[in-house]
Amino acid sequence: MILFLSSVLFLSIIGILFVHSAGSYWSEVHYKDQLPFAFKQASYLVVGILGALFIRNKSFVRLPMFWIGTYILSILFLIGVLIPGIGVVRNGSQSWISLGFMNFQPAELAKIAVLGMLSFSLGNEKKSKLKLYTQSAFVLLLPVSFIMLQPDFGSAFVLIVAAFILLFAAGLPLKFFVSIGMTGIVALVALIASAPYRLDRIQSFLDPWKDPLGTGFQAIQSLLAVGPAGLFGFGYGNSRQKFLYLPEPQNDFIFSILLEETGFIGGFIVISTFVLFFTTGFTLATRVKTRSSQLTIIGFTSLLAIQTFLNMGVVTGLLPVTGVTLPFISYGGSSLVTTWGIIGIILNLANDSEKEGRR
Repeated sequence: MILFLSSVLFLSIIGILFVHSAGSYWSEVHYKDQLPFAFKQASYLVVGILGALFIRNKSFVRLPMFWIGTYILSILFLIGVLIPGIGVVRNGSQSWISLGFMNFQPAELAKIAVLGMLSFSLGNEKKSKLKLYTQSAFVLLLPVSFIMLQPDFGSAFVLIVAAFILLFAAGLPLKFFVSIGMTGIVALVALIASAPYRLDRIQSFLDPWKDPLGTGFQAIQSLLAVGPAGLFGFGYGNSRQKFLYLPEPQNDFIFSILLEETGFIGGFIVISTFVLFFTTGFTLATRVKTRSSQLTIIGFTSLLAIQTFLNMGVVTGLLPVTGVTLPFISYGGSSLVTTWGIIGIILNLANDSEKEGRR
């Protein structure tokens, strides 16, 4: 438990430091009269930690009705964000709802709701195989459909893969995944065909220099940050790509700036800390007493692991560009607060198990 919490706190502090470094110039140019990104990120972290401490001591997270209610609420938010005048458009996606002090992304809540709903459904009820398969597919695909309408392919992909890992851990047979996978491939082809920009992203991934000032721009600038960094980087605060070369470097491409300034050593430390976090998270899952709690921890840990892998893969040119943040480190209140909410739930379930073990 101590290693789990220490890794999360360390990554969050690293996030504040590099949000400050990566976003300082961008903030000065575009948001002269607003609070610095690092100050906002620190505020979001305080809110997230307080939320996690609150959730940690509440028994409602172990009640199936809580997850049913959270799931329904997430669907309502996903519908609401698509309504003109409610949803806020950023970078071509209508994925946000403005709360004044921060922008809220309903897809973040949906990820938690879907995985929690699936975990308690699979862990607490005995159903026929047909009902189990049908319900699991519906619980997953309904919110994914709304997320894709925004469109937000990155969030949908992360949610689907995390849900598949959860369902596999729950013991669903291979034929279920084959049928869902085939449906997903057909849907993916249709989505690419319906939106040419997705095909452009794939082409730019294969050859970003084909359109260096267009679809390949972010990938090239990220590689120009990572490539020359060497073993120790250029030093904290000495990034060159943050000077308006990488668009909004404090967000999805913050790991590029981190690697540019700290080099291989800094990247290795951060990746090792993430590995420690995931390892201890999965270890906590093996210690809990109830099946539903075990599946919940597996699902949430998998969610953050996939999101981390996807973000780092994009930054280093291993994967096509997708708008997925790096957990705990990328700037953003919606992402940081909900991620710490996940930590609170994991601590709640793990702590409850420890109390049972001491009785």
